[in-house]
Amino acid sequence: MDLESFRTYCLSKKGVEETLPFDEQTLVFKVAGKMFALCNLEDFRGASLKCDPVRALELRADYEEIEGAYHMNKKHWNSVKAVGRVPDVLFMELIDHSYDLVVKGLTKKQRDLLLSM
Repeated sequence: MDLESFRTYCLSKKGVEETLPFDEQTLVFKVAGKMFALCNLEDFRGASLKCDPVRALELRADYEEIEGAYHMNKKHWNSVKAVGRVPDVLFMELIDHSYDLVVKGLTKKQRDLLLSM
């Protein structure tokens, strides 16, 4: 997966905004103000994605390209490398999973607002 494909896929999700809250090179994707994905704009090698803790450990055991995300809570965030054995379809599935986890954690009011968009 390349940066443009990653960006396009993240932005295709309902209610997503892209921001640069940390610096000019860390692109963050949010839904309802909550992060679900981030990557380096200048040197895209993959992305950090939220993940269910049990699944995160399983993915790390199965793929050397998936590890605990740098500067994030490693229990809930994985770093997924864009090269190697991780196929684009799995990368997109992990983006979906991250987005869905964040949406699931929203209040009912926030979810209803998102669904009405």
